[in-house]
Amino acid sequence: MSEQSKDEGQRRAEERRESPRVPMRIRVRRENTTQAFDSREGNISLGGFAWFGTTLSVGMKVEARFTLPGSTDELQVRGEVLHVAHGSRGSSAHVRFLDLPVETEMLIARYLDDLELAESKRGGGP
Repeated sequence: MSEQSKDEGQRRAEERRESPRVPMRIRVRRENTTQAFDSREGNISLGGFAWFGTTLSVGMKVEARFTLPGSTDELQVRGEVLHVAHGSRGSSAHVRFLDLPVETEMLIARYLDDLELAESKRGGGP
């Protein structure tokens, strides 16, 4: 891997970490199963998503589906559980996206940007 590729990858990872998390209803299940999707409250960001309630083990691969507000298209994504936490809202699983198609990443980024812009216009931004 070239130095330029490493720098770009590091820059994108930093951008994802700086991405806001916004509440979202997420349907999730273990990857490669025929189980029904479990609908959970959670949040999304540019780098991944989290949900509250029943969690899976760290390293577990999952499939998730959600619809961005203002859209009728359900996005289908894959992820890997990176962290399981136990807090005031109960258990939560934190997942990073795997093999996220560029088109899907752009839809999520545009949605998050629109939210930040709307928030800054209301005076609640940085």
